[in-house]
Amino acid sequence: MQHFVRPEGASPVNGYSHAVLFSGPTVAVSGQVPVDAAGQLVGEGDAEAQIRQVFANLATALAAAGTDLAHVVKLTVFLTDLADLPAFRKVRDEHQDAERPPACSLVQVGGLVHPLWRVEVDALAVLPAA
Repeated sequence: MQHFVRPEGASPVNGYSHAVLFSGPTVAVSGQVPVDAAGQLVGEGDAEAQIRQVFANLATALAAAGTDLAHVVKLTVFLTDLADLPAFRKVRDEHQDAERPPACSLVQVGGLVHPLWRVEVDALAVLPAA
C-alpha cells in the first residue's frame, strides 16, 4: 500500500510528493552512479547521459530485488552542479508517474567519490503486491 501526500497549504512541488505513506517489504538501494556493468564511466562531461545511466542502474538493482522504478517511494539525489537539475528532472520524469511521484531530497555536493561523476541517486522502494 502506498499513499502519496500533497497537502493543501504546503509549498508547491516539482515532480515529488511531500510524503509517501507505505507498508510492506521495503527495498533500500545504495547510491547508484554513472558506471556501466563493467564499472566504466558513462557520459564523461554529459550530465544527461550520466543521469540516464544512474536510472538504468537503479532499475537493474530494483529488478534484482523484485521491484521496479514504479514502486520507488523515496529518492535521494546528489548533484555536483545544480545546472544539471533540468537534465535530472527530464530523465526522472520519464521514469515516474506524474500523479504519484516519490518523496525526494536533492543535495548539491562538492564532489562524489570519482571526480568525473556528476550524479548519485539512492532509493527506497516497496515490493509490488502479490
